[in-house]
Amino acid sequence: MIRVSKPVIGISGSITIEQDGIFSGYKRCYVSNDYIECVVRAGGIPMVLPITSKEDILKEQLEQVHGLLLTGGHDVSPLCWGEEPLVSMGEILPERDDFDIKLAKLAYKKSMPILGICRGYHILNVAFGGTLYQDISYASYSFIKHNQDSYYDVPTHTIDIDSESILQGILGKECLVNSFHHLAIKEVSPNFKVTARAKDGVIEAIEGNTESFVMGVQWHPEMMGKKYENMQQIFNLFINECKK
Repeated sequence: MIRVSKPVIGISGSITIEQDGIFSGYKRCYVSNDYIECVVRAGGIPMVLPITSKEDILKEQLEQVHGLLLTGGHDVSPLCWGEEPLVSMGEILPERDDFDIKLAKLAYKKSMPILGICRGYHILNVAFGGTLYQDISYASYSFIKHNQDSYYDVPTHTIDIDSESILQGILGKECLVNSFHHLAIKEVSPNFKVTARAKDGVIEAIEGNTESFVMGVQWHPEMMGKKYENMQQIFNLFINECKK
C-alpha cells in the first residue's frame, strides 16, 4: 500500500445503464457523490472500487485501502440467501451482488473497518448467513412508511438505539432518520447484533460481534450528512477507526 497521510476509503461502485440516444444500453461505473463528500469531510481519501468478478483484482483493490464503504442501490437477489423471487421483489444486479459479497467477506477476513449503508447493510447481513424480507410488506409486524416520498435529506421516522451499541454514543437513545428501502432484515447473521429498530420493530442497524469495526445502517446518512452533524458523525467515527 502506498503511504498516505489520510486513510483511503474504498467505496463500492455500481453500474448504471444509459436508456436513451446513441449510448442506449451503454454501461457506466458510478457512485453517488454524497458518499464521497461525507468521506472527505471526515478526513478520508475516497476511492471508488469498480465492479469486477475477478477475485485477484478484488484482493488488490482492498490492498490499496484502509476501510470499506458498501453503498446503497439495487435489491440484493434473494437467490443469495436461498429464496426464489417473490412478486414484490425489485430490480436486481447479480454481478454487483457477487462483487459486494466478495468484497465484504475479504474485508472482514482482513479485519478491515466496514460501513454498510442501505443495500450495503443488507449485503453485510446476507454475506454472513442472514436473510432479508424481499419486501417489507412480507413483515407482518411492520406499519411504518419506510420508503418516503419526502425530499432525500428529510428525516421521516424514529429509531430506538441499543444502549450497548457504538451507534448510541453518537446518535443517542432515539434518533430521526430518512428512509428509502423496501427490503428489511429478517434473520440476523450470527456475526452481528441488532443495535437499532424502528418503532414497528424493523431492524435499522447492526454491528459486528468482534473487536473489528463493522457497522450497517438501513437509512442514508450520506444524504443527510451535509445538513445534520449527527449523521456526518457516523462517517467521522468510521474514518477514525480506519486510522487505527
